[in-house]
Parts: sequence; C-alpha cells; structure tokens
Amino acid sequence: MTAHSTEKAVDNAVDGVDAVDVVVVGGGIGGLANALALTQKGLRVRVLERAAEFGEVGAGLQIAPNCTRILDHWGLLDEVRSLGVLPENIVMKDAVDGSELTRLDLKDVEARYGAPYLVIHRSDLHGVLLRACRRAGVDLVTDVAVTGYEQEDGRATAIHAGGRETAPVVIAADGIHSVARPLLSDDEPVSSSYVAYRGAVPATQVEALGVSMRDVVVYVGPKCHFVQYPLRSGEMFNQVAVFESPKARAGEEDWGTPDELDHAFADTCEEVRAGLPLMWRDRWWRMFDREPIPTWVTGRIALSGDSAHAPLQYLAQGAVMAIEDAYVLSEHVAAQLAAGMGADGLDWDAALAAYGAVRPEHCRRVLTTARAWGELWHHVGDERLWRNEVMRSRDVHDYSFVDWLYGPTALTPDEEPTMFAPA
Repeated sequence: MTAHSTEKAVDNAVDGVDAVDVVVVGGGIGGLANALALTQKGLRVRVLERAAEFGEVGAGLQIAPNCTRILDHWGLLDEVRSLGVLPENIVMKDAVDGSELTRLDLKDVEARYGAPYLVIHRSDLHGVLLRACRRAGVDLVTDVAVTGYEQEDGRATAIHAGGRETAPVVIAADGIHSVARPLLSDDEPVSSSYVAYRGAVPATQVEALGVSMRDVVVYVGPKCHFVQYPLRSGEMFNQVAVFESPKARAGEEDWGTPDELDHAFADTCEEVRAGLPLMWRDRWWRMFDREPIPTWVTGRIALSGDSAHAPLQYLAQGAVMAIEDAYVLSEHVAAQLAAGMGADGLDWDAALAAYGAVRPEHCRRVLTTARAWGELWHHVGDERLWRNEVMRSRDVHDYSFVDWLYGPTALTPDEEPTMFAPA
C-alpha cells in the first residue's frame, strides 16, 4: 500500500486481530465525517482515498440547521462558523422580472431549530473535517483505489491494487459512481438535461453589481435558475447558474457550452445577466442524481453519502445528508458502547440494521422532493405565474415546508417527522 505526505497506514492485522474497527472508502466530506464520528466514539478507523492527497474542489455549500447541529455536537461549529458566512435570509426571486417571491428569515430559523444556517466553501468544510480527523488519530491513507469487495466470517474486505483491507465493517463513501453500490443495486446515475456553471470570485469583483452580501439569493426562471451568496466572511462571492441544455436533451455530445448558457439566461432580469460574465466558462457540470434504494447495507458493507443517495442540489442537502449518515451510524454505535460493549464486542449487525432502518427512507424523501422542487423552480408560462402567486402568498414565518428537514436528525423511524403537504 502506498501513502503520501503525513498520511501513513499501519499493517492491516497484528497476530490475526484487525488493526482497525472500520475501513472507510473515500476521503470526501462524507468519508471524513464517518471517520471522525466513529473515532470520537473510541473506534479505530482507517480512510482509503484514491487521490494522491486529501482535498475538495468546487465552490460554495449551504449547510442547514440539521447539519450545523451535528457539527456543533462534534465540536466543530465554531471553526466552521469562522470560515463561513451566516446569511440573514434566503430570498427567492423571479428570474425574469427580479421581483421577490418569498424569503426565509435565517435568524428566525436559528431560533426555531437551535442551530444556524451557514454557507461555506466546500474546501473549507472538508479542511475542517480533515484537521479534526488528524487530531483524533484517524489513519488516513492516500493513493488507494478500491476496485472490489469481499466479506466472510463477520468481516468485510476492500480490495485494491496494493492489497486488501479487512475490518469488522467497511463503509463505502465513494461517491455517485460507487464501486460498492452494485452490491445492492444494478442502477446507474440518472442524468438530467440540466447543466451547472459555477464561479467563486473575490467580492471586489461584484461590488458594482449591487448584489446582496447578507443573503442567499435564488432567482428561479423558465428552465433555469441562478444562485448568489457570499463566502469566507464576505471576502468571496459565489454564483451558480443552472439551465436546461437543448443539446443535452437531444443527446448531443457538446452539451452545456457557454453559448447555451448565455441563451438560457437571455430573457432574465438585469441582476442575473450582470453576474453571468463572472462564471467559470472553461468548465461545467451535468447534473446527476440517483434513484432512491431501500437498502444500503449488505452484510458488513454499508453505503454512505452520495454512494447511497446522490441528490439533485435544489434542497442543498447533499453534503448535509452525508454528515447525517455518519452521525446516525455513530450514535447507534455509541448506544451499544454505553451499554457496556467494548469495540471488540460491538454488535455491528444491530448497529447497521438500525442505520438502515431510518436513513434510506429519510433520504428517499429528500431525493424525490429535490426533483419536484427543481421542477417548481423551472416552470414556464402560466405555471410560472401560478408558482409566483403561491410563493408570494406564503407567510414568511410558515415553516411547514422545512420542519421535516431542519429539525433534529432522526435516529429511529418513529422520530422521523411528518412530511409536508405539497401545494
């Protein structure tokens, strides 16, 4: 096995005893969250990352109270808060005429749910988790690409070119193209015809545009939307432009090009069109999600994060769900440890069953609601006018549409809140 920089692996077993209690495959936000949560409970965890070093790419993330509550539980919220921004509102506007449709008062949200709504650069959140894992003593290993799995005798093995990693449990947090998911489902990622452009720039570049440095602003428009919010204590400004690509819809290869971007937003308001030149125009992303599946655990192998439930981004819950997965599994482990079971006597089958009893159904709700929310955002013609009327009629202190998301993360099915009633 190869390891880089300060990350170093120890031998897999000593005298026939597993050197670690858990192997986590994938060193992204979800993988590190699992490693940290279980290490904080006293387990020995090894993370296998396929890249040469740990890191994240991308731009901004929104993390709602159901996530910041967990980060606080892990002792990380102060550091996360220092690197991010606490916006005052989420403001939804019509992308065509620029008028306000509705808003969430995020100070009121924090008071209601007991945790803040925060925006942060993806790499900053990943860095917080990585530093916490190092402090906790997680065994972090790079340059290991897992290609398959085996299991027998109450243990699971991750197979890679350099050898094998065996532990009582393997957690596959290896993303939307997970190597482990075919053990549970033969489905493929679902490709939409929507394309995302991103851009995080110094705040000085948007000073003349009249943007809000206090809010998350979402412009919803015909088959397109545009998101803006500050990052890094207001020193950066993040923008996301999403639109339906005619070429992608037609199955053509050169989908999502900058000319399609400009055409998609040609009839939007001045505020949106002013932000488009600042997008990164040398890269763009097709939007994928996964169909919900009811089972994430097979034997001693468990899916976590995007490998289990990659969503479309309309609810801003992708990274949040991954962190919730880690929290739920670790809390079921902690309950057994509190009952007097040591790590060697842990009933992993019971812990994994408890995890699998609650998380797939919650995430099914998120995946299906995200799809419906995206359809609502992108209405055209009379449907757009209906949507605007419905949103303008909402009481700004009505939380029935987010209570099921932002409240405490359910540990058991009976704790899962009642779903909202769609309009």
